[in-house]
Amino acid sequence: MSDTSKKDLEVTEKKALEATAGEPTREGLVYEPHVDIIEDAEAITLYADMPGVRKSDVDIDVREGILTLNAPVRPTSDGWQPLLKEYEIGGFTRRFSLSEKIDAERINARMDNGVLVLKLPKMEQHKPRKIQIG
Repeated sequence: MSDTSKKDLEVTEKKALEATAGEPTREGLVYEPHVDIIEDAEAITLYADMPGVRKSDVDIDVREGILTLNAPVRPTSDGWQPLLKEYEIGGFTRRFSLSEKIDAERINARMDNGVLVLKLPKMEQHKPRKIQIG
């Protein structure tokens, strides 16, 4: 197996976030969700993995050019005693700087099986266009 294919198959662990100055205090563990970002002529689409998050608990905020995702994960049952515990329960948070190409007023979101899908439409003047020869 080549070094490249080995790297493609490596599992990455969830990365817990450390609190920084000026950041609000949160109860419990907070993780940075893994994302895939795809760009086409019309928009940028962001896929954020947030297992265990309820659609109603996701908070998406755009302020001063910063897109912020926050989502708590609630335990499935109170007082449970696991026999084996490999999965730490914690919420998710992630921030992205938006470019001037993005039309922040038209951003839309949906949740699909633990994956948050954000469609970030481009401003009309930043979309490619064909010029016809007259």
